[in-house]
Amino acid sequence: MADRPPLAALELLVALDTHGSISAAARAAGVSQPTASAGLHRLERRLGLELLARGPRGTALTVSGHRVADAARDVVDAIDRFEATAATLRSAPSAGLRVAASLTIAEYLAPRWLAAFERDERARGAAAADVELVVRNSREVMELVLEGAAELGFVESPTVRRGLLSRVVAHDELVAVVAPAHPWARRRSVGPELLVTGRLVLREEGSGTRDVLEEALGQAGVRLPAQVTALGSTAAVKAAVRHGEGVTVLSALTVADDVAAGHLVTVPIAQLDLSRRLRVVWRDGASLSAPVRRLAAVAGAR
Repeated sequence: MADRPPLAALELLVALDTHGSISAAARAAGVSQPTASAGLHRLERRLGLELLARGPRGTALTVSGHRVADAARDVVDAIDRFEATAATLRSAPSAGLRVAASLTIAEYLAPRWLAAFERDERARGAAAADVELVVRNSREVMELVLEGAAELGFVESPTVRRGLLSRVVAHDELVAVVAPAHPWARRRSVGPELLVTGRLVLREEGSGTRDVLEEALGQAGVRLPAQVTALGSTAAVKAAVRHGEGVTVLSALTVADDVAAGHLVTVPIAQLDLSRRLRVVWRDGASLSAPVRRLAAVAGAR
């Protein structure tokens, strides 16, 4: 980088052009007159130009001095704008982040990730950005990210839509559960063919949980029946099974407390791989802000 004139000398030159004398320029700059004179002389030597004309009535700017002062004024004004912008950014509230997550992730994982993100931001000395968490099924989450309505999405689907990039952040497994009084509660396992004959109560189409189940059944050569009870929330599905005669397949995360309390019973499913990878997704080509990248990193680390 070139050896540049000090900003203080340029400010003195601008002040001299504005006020017409070194003494007035010194007062405006808050320095003594000898200090101002010495600074202007050093600026002359650094530039190799005669900026000051000394006469019986004091010191004035030469023609070159006026031209350099005009250029210096642009520099000083630019620095003022730079400092004003920085001050505005320091005082402004942190920009919000809009994140979308599928239901299981939103209820059981995202709260932990967001708390860790806030702690990490405070440790960095930055005010944590406000995060708005939009809860949808996996298909809708991907649509929000593709449309730019959310910067990041967290999904459970086995596949990711074209136009999105993804990274695995966690692993999960689906399990079948029934009420304790259900005949299957005492079985060692059920196969795919028997599973689809039960009174299935499932999440709606488009949910990651439903997509994973359908893909696993398809690999076993089995399809869901044409008519199944479909509900839009995990809580509703669990309540319907707990108080009825149905069977459901849900994330192990979502039923752990119910199984521990004896409200639901896990039924092993033979011959089906119901493990799944939970992913963070973002739009291909999008320029992610630093806080968004840090949030994605926090999710992947926990």
